[in-house]
Order: sequence, then structure tokens, then C-alpha cells
Amino acid sequence: MTRQYSIEPADPQEFTGRFDRFYSRFASVYDALVKLGPIWKSWLAHALPHVQGPRVLEVSCGTGYLLTQYAGRVQASAVDLNEKMVEITTKNLRRAGLTADVQRADVEALPYADETFDTVVNTMSFSGYPNGRAALQEMSRVLKPGGRLVLIDVGYPDDENKLGTLLTELWRRSGDLIRDMETLLHEAGFDYRKKAIGGFGSMHLYLAIKH
Repeated sequence: MTRQYSIEPADPQEFTGRFDRFYSRFASVYDALVKLGPIWKSWLAHALPHVQGPRVLEVSCGTGYLLTQYAGRVQASAVDLNEKMVEITTKNLRRAGLTADVQRADVEALPYADETFDTVVNTMSFSGYPNGRAALQEMSRVLKPGGRLVLIDVGYPDDENKLGTLLTELWRRSGDLIRDMETLLHEAGFDYRKKAIGGFGSMHLYLAIKH
């Protein structure tokens, strides 16, 4: 099966609005599924060893499950575009007895100064952004030189096995944008390592270091 990378949407606002409405409707269900789903949690766990402070930003934090796993050991900040996600993240942090600066914000306009963070975390979200280059450029902007981007998302398996390729195609056909992440990371000025972490090689961890 030939790899078919997605084309960036012609109407970014409509694309983002569709995702935002979906997550507003199902935010509580999403929160429960992440907490109870062993496969999803096992994917997210691969990010934890690479989260280094003192200052860490999680972009598109969802309902904050991963954030609660590391917020107690770093100075944590988090953003999500969806207002309901931010609300649930704040509640989950409070229940866990943890604190973080959580705000509603767009990945293309992060409310932080240049070179603020030692680590930026982005999991299971990049395929939902309408402009991949702009998103990476903005995450790079707020990273310190030598800082790390820890990114987990779906993509075609390197060995082109049928099951992993089929899973990637299902994500693409459901509306997610499947991109050539290695090219994008290189263009954004990152050195990176890539590792398959599940989904028959369709789920990838990128550990990217800013030049």
C-alpha cells in the first residue's frame, strides 16, 4: 500500500472548529477512556523518561492524564485549545494534589516568551493541527536552545507492514492529518531520534533536540 500523506486543509478554521466541537461534546468520555485504556496509557508512558525540567510545557494536554504523571517534579505549564479540556485538566490536577499553569491557547500562538522551556511535550495531537509547519515552529520558538520536544503521534510504519499501514490509513480516513514528520522536524531545525512504540509500528515517539 502506497503512503498517502495528508494535504493541509484549505480551511484551517473549519478543520479546527470541527475537532473542537467533537472534543467539547465527548471530553468526559475521552477523559475516562484515557484513564482506563491500557494501550493508550502505555503509549503515553514512553514520553515520561524524556520529560526534563525545570520548566516543561505540554501542548494540547487533553484532560491532563500525562500531565499528572510528571507535574509533581517540574515547573509545569500546559495549554489546550478546547475549553472543556482545560476545565477537566484543572480538576484532575486538583484531585491529584498537583499544580500547573493551565491555559486555553492555540498551538500556533503559544502565550510564552521565546526560549522559555526546557521540554515541550506533545502527544496524540499533532495529526489534529491544520498547519504542521506553523505548529512545529511555534513549539521550537518557546524551547531553549538544546531543549527537547517529546512528540508522540501516528504515522506509517517504517517496515511498511500491512497491519500498521492499515491502522495509519484508518486514522487518516477518520480525519487526522498524516504527515512526513521527519521532513517537518528537519525543516524546523531539530535533530531527532524516532522509535516505534506500538500499533504495529504505526505509533511513533520522536525525541527532538532544538539546535
